[in-house]
Amino acid sequence: METKPLIVERVYNAPIEKVWKAITDRDQMKAWYFDFEEFKPEVGFKFQFTGGDENVQYLHECEVLVVDPPHKLSYSWRYPDYKGYSVLTWELFEEGKHRTRLKLTHDGLDSFPQDNSNFRIESFTGAGIILSTKAWFHLWKQK
Repeated sequence: METKPLIVERVYNAPIEKVWKAITDRDQMKAWYFDFEEFKPEVGFKFQFTGGDENVQYLHECEVLVVDPPHKLSYSWRYPDYKGYSVLTWELFEEGKHRTRLKLTHDGLDSFPQDNSNFRIESFTGAGIILSTKAWFHLWKQK
């Protein structure tokens, strides 16, 4: 049974270029998202990082699939030691000169092993809330 993608939407009091930089600049991403060794918003660029909870860390392997500055960034998301493949898409919409709506869509989460609670869709829902809070704080500090 295929499930709906996880979708998180937030509006930030920041211009679209600033939000774009927050989701594509490695140094800015490190401040609020994950610590990538390297990241380039270029189609075909492959990157990896580790993340998880206090009990276990997972290697994430990703490849940039779509780059349309400053409106859309998509990349694959997989765990090399587990079955499954998903796509994370960031879409930015200008809501005025200094407001940007961010729509984060994570599609394919149901393809990961659902017998592992860290891969269940519910575990990503909490990450979306944390993500939006940390991103907001990061953008707020950059004013």
